Amino acid sequence: MVKVISVRKILVTGAAGFIGFHLVKALVARGEQVVGLDNVNDYYSVQLKRDRLAQLLSLDGFQFIEADLADAAEMQRVFAEHQFSRVAHLAAQAGVRYSLTNPEAYVQSNLVGYCNILEGCRHHGVGHLMYASSSSVYGTNKVQPFSVHHNVDHPISLYAATKKANELMAHTYSHLYKLPTTGLRFFTVYGPWGRPDMALYLFTKAIEENRPIDVFNHGKMRRDFTYVDDIVEALVRLVDVIPEPNVNWDAVHPDPGSGQCPYRVYNIGNNQPVELAHFILVLETALGRTAKKNLLPMQPGDVMETYADVSDLERVIGFRPTTSIESGIERFVKWYRDYHSK
Repeated sequence: MVKVISVRKILVTGAAGFIGFHLVKALVARGEQVVGLDNVNDYYSVQLKRDRLAQLLSLDGFQFIEADLADAAEMQRVFAEHQFSRVAHLAAQAGVRYSLTNPEAYVQSNLVGYCNILEGCRHHGVGHLMYASSSSVYGTNKVQPFSVHHNVDHPISLYAATKKANELMAHTYSHLYKLPTTGLRFFTVYGPWGRPDMALYLFTKAIEENRPIDVFNHGKMRRDFTYVDDIVEALVRLVDVIPEPNVNWDAVHPDPGSGQCPYRVYNIGNNQPVELAHFILVLETALGRTAKKNLLPMQPGDVMETYADVSDLERVIGFRPTTSIESGIERFVKWYRDYHSK
């Protein structure tokens, strides 16, 4: 059972980021007052982040704060000043491969910064914390499709480990302080205004510039590519779905996706894994160009396949992602060419 409560003011962290940018636009469009927070770091193009922010700052009902999650005093000030009723925590240090060489960035943002968000929610009466987890938490799991009811104790990258830690920290705060928390395991999100460090953007840029693309595991990996509008639709619907304790939770056979406290985890994926080689073929068709390919072995930290079981999500909000990669990639290519022609 869930309770539905009206939203007054929402904090979206990572507002200059890919998903945060789209979520802010959707929330403002439905009349919410939104405060966006981001440190606008240089992990990828600062200009792209500034261009996203320029669009958001033109919206009535949006206010932006440039700050670092790891700054505890600043986070306390922000929460005290605004008294948020909801928090959508999407800010994080992203990227599996980057975590192999820059672990400190993940500790500061994904652990220290995340703890500051939890503390802000705890001390300032936030009615619901939604936070970004990742399909990476499934690690070495082999049972497909991945379910939130499966154990996820074997991550294979530090990035994945920090996301698993976020879920555990959320459960602790839900248990100790009755803070309602909802974890969102995103599956390979793509679309307009996407991250330049992700495959679709990297491939598109290289193909347009007649450079070869690096194709890991010879293109044999499978990913549950999920279009950003579908992610945002799910998030907007979940904002007011306040978790309640699972009255059927059994400590002898514990369910990892819920608890005896107001805690839930959901997958948000397209429920249709696609082989990377086919993904590239669809992109070549949309671009009208053929890619030159460097076929490379599997990279450390990568998983062979992601495939989301979204039955819990659909049951709770009456929605599941449905955008095909043909449609999604076509929309991305149009945006990419428009954006880079300026």
